[in-house]
Amino acid sequence: MEQPNDKYKIIISGKAKQMLTEHAAFMARVSVNAANKLIISFKEASSSLESMPQRCPWFNTEYLPQYKYRSMLFDKRYLIIFQIQDNIVYIDYVIDCRQDYSWLIS
Repeated sequence: MEQPNDKYKIIISGKAKQMLTEHAAFMARVSVNAANKLIISFKEASSSLESMPQRCPWFNTEYLPQYKYRSMLFDKRYLIIFQIQDNIVYIDYVIDCRQDYSWLIS
């Protein structure tokens, strides 16, 4: 059984890194400071998943399997979409909450 002090390993997929880069690049066209803030906020949020990632709600949507992914909001409008397997947190997506999620099924 998991103990509260157990640390989870965080693995960020290439797709999630690419998505974060695209969001930051888009934002940097308007404000480099805001883009840097987004990246820092992502690092803080993803690092916090090392302990108790189950605290985050399920990301149940018609586009993904039920009870597979969880989500964490960061920087007011972005979501980290992740799954937990054993003591590993796999960050699979970084999405803008204002997006339509139907692209997830393609």
